[in-house]
Amino acid sequence: MAGLIKREDIDLVRERSDLKEIVDAFVTLRSAGVGSYKGLCPFHDERSPSFHVRPSVGTYHCFGCGESGDAIAFLMKMEHTTFAETVERLAARASIELHYEDGGSGPDKEQVGRRQRLLEANKIADEYFRDQLGTPGAATGQQFLAGRGFTSEHAQHFGVGYAPQGWDNLLKHLQRKGFREDELKLTGLFSEGQRGIYDRFRGRLVWPIRDMTGATIGFGARKLFEDDPGPKYLNTPETGLYKKSQVLYGIDLAKRNIAKKRQLVVVEGYTDVMAAHLSGVDTAVATCGTAFGSDHVKIARRLISDDGTGGEIIFTFDGDAAGQKAALRAFEEDNKFLAKTFVAVEPSGMDPCDLRQDKGPEAVVALIDSRRPLFEFAIKAGMKNFNLDTVEGRTGALRHAAPIVAGIRDSVVRPGYERELAGWLGMEPATVHRAVQSAQRAAASPASGHRRGHSGDGRSAGHGTAGDAGRPGGAGPGFQRPDVRDPAARMEKEALEVVLQQPTLLSAEQWQAFYAADFKVPAYAVIHSGIRAAGMAGATPSQWVEQVRQEVPVELGSLVSELAVTPLPARTSEDLVRYCRDIMNRLFELQITHQKGDLMGRLQRLGPQGDPAEFAALNRQLVDLEMKRRSLRARD
Repeated sequence: MAGLIKREDIDLVRERSDLKEIVDAFVTLRSAGVGSYKGLCPFHDERSPSFHVRPSVGTYHCFGCGESGDAIAFLMKMEHTTFAETVERLAARASIELHYEDGGSGPDKEQVGRRQRLLEANKIADEYFRDQLGTPGAATGQQFLAGRGFTSEHAQHFGVGYAPQGWDNLLKHLQRKGFREDELKLTGLFSEGQRGIYDRFRGRLVWPIRDMTGATIGFGARKLFEDDPGPKYLNTPETGLYKKSQVLYGIDLAKRNIAKKRQLVVVEGYTDVMAAHLSGVDTAVATCGTAFGSDHVKIARRLISDDGTGGEIIFTFDGDAAGQKAALRAFEEDNKFLAKTFVAVEPSGMDPCDLRQDKGPEAVVALIDSRRPLFEFAIKAGMKNFNLDTVEGRTGALRHAAPIVAGIRDSVVRPGYERELAGWLGMEPATVHRAVQSAQRAAASPASGHRRGHSGDGRSAGHGTAGDAGRPGGAGPGFQRPDVRDPAARMEKEALEVVLQQPTLLSAEQWQAFYAADFKVPAYAVIHSGIRAAGMAGATPSQWVEQVRQEVPVELGSLVSELAVTPLPARTSEDLVRYCRDIMNRLFELQITHQKGDLMGRLQRLGPQGDPAEFAALNRQLVDLEMKRRSLRARD
C-alpha cells in the first residue's frame, strides 16, 4: 500500500500549480485588480460574480458561499478525487516526482483511483476510434463525412473516429492495454450478454464527448449500416464520468470563444457543431441526447460570466413541431439567465449542417444573425394554439402571453412588447397592459410558484456583494464576524489583507512593528497570532497563506482565504506598493494612538503626588511615540 506523500513534495506541488490556469478550465475569470481575478462560483448558483482568485498566493475564496482553498482543494471539489489522487495528478502535470513516507511509492495501475482508470480507458478508446477512421474498413464512414462536406482534416480537428464492425475489437485492444473486465464494465464502452461483455459501438461513426478540461468522458455514435438494429444515435450510458444532463458536446473547443464573445450557441447534433464552427460560429455546442436543462444552464452561465452586463444564449431549432417543442422547453430555463436568450429557426427546416452544405458557411452565420428573442418566439408559438378570429381565442391567447411579457426583464423593452402583443391580438393596448400587470402581481406573490428569482434591473434577489457585512463565509461558529463598519476593525482587516497578499513588500522594520501590534477584534487577533506562529522566513507566497491557514482554528480558515483574495484598490504595481505602505503606516499610527492613550491614562492615575522618576519616564515614552507618529506621517 502506498505511503503518505511527503509534506515537502505537497508544498512543491502547491507552489508549482498555476491556480488561475486550473480554475480557468471551469470558470471564466476576469480581472479584478492587480493580480486578482473573479468569476461566477462553480460551487453554487449565483448571478453576480463573487468567486475571487489570487494566483500569487495560490488561494481562492467565494464571498457568496464561503468556499475557499488552494489548487488542491479546488480540484478535489470539482473532480471528486481524494487528496492523494489530486496531488498525484497535479504532480504529473508539473513533472514533479513524488516521494512517500516509510519508503512507500505512488500507486501502480491496480491502485489508481477509479476515475483515473475510467479516464484512461476513454482516452485510449478515443485514440483507437480515430486511428480506425483512416482504415479501409471505415470507407462508409469516410463517405458519410465527405457527403456532408467534411474533410479528413475536419474529422481530425473534431476527433471523429470509427468503431469497426465486429464484437470485440475495442475490447481486445483495451485488454491488451492492461484493463480488467471489471474495470471495462464501468466505462460504458461495452454491453453485456450471456457470453460476457462486447463492444457497445460497432460499425458506427464516433464523436468523443469531452469535458471542459479536454478529457474524453464518453462518446456519441451514428449508425451507418441498414442492418444495424440500434438507434440512429447511440451515446455512452451514465457512468462515473458521463452524465448526459451535465455535458455539452464541443465545449472543449468552444469554451474560450464563448468566454471571449460572451455568446453560446446551442445546436442539436454533432455534425451541426462541426458545421457551425467551420462556418465561423465557433461558440456552438450541442446537448447529448437530452434537452437543454438546469445543469447545462450552470455551465453556460459560468462560461459567459452571466452577471447581467451582457452575453447571449442562442438556441437553434428546426422549424417543425419537434423544434418548437424543444424551443419552449428551453424557454422554461430562460429565467435562470441574466444574459439575453434568443432562438434562431431555419424556416425550411434545415439544420446548420444541411444549411452549410446547401447554401454555404455564410448561410449558417446568417441563421445566427436572424435570431429572435426567445420570449417572442414563445409568445407566437403559443398563440398558434388559439383561434384569433374569435373573442374567446384572443382572450385565451392573451392569458397565455401576458405572463411571458410580464417576465421580460428589461423595463424599457417590456412596454414595446405589450404594444406588439396588442397589435397581434387586435386588442386595446390598455387591455394588454392590465393583463401584464396582473401577471406581474401574480408572479411576485409568495404563493405563486412562478417567481423569476431576479429583480427587474437584472440583479439577483437576495445576493449580496463582496462588500456586504453579512455575507456568508464568515468567521465561523466560534467567532463573531468582524463588523468592518467599525474603523478600527476595518483598519485591522486591511492590514491583514496586505500582510497575507503582499508579504514581500514589507520591510524588516514593518514586520517587527506588525508582530508587535495589538489587534483588538477577536477573529483578527487570532489570525494575527497565526501569522506570527507561521513565520514568513523561507516561505513562498502560496506556501505562506497555507501555513497561516494551518496555524488558525479550522473555523477561521475561510476568513484567512477571504482576506488573501480580497481585491486591493490598486490599478498599477506602483499603486499597489503605495497602498500597502499607506495601510501599514496607518496601522502603526493607530497602534501608536492606542499606546499614547494607555500612557496618558497612567499619567492621570499617577497624579501630581506620584513618583517623579516614573512621571518623567512616561513623558519620555510619549515624546518617543509622537516622534514615531510624525515619522510615519512624513513617509506618506
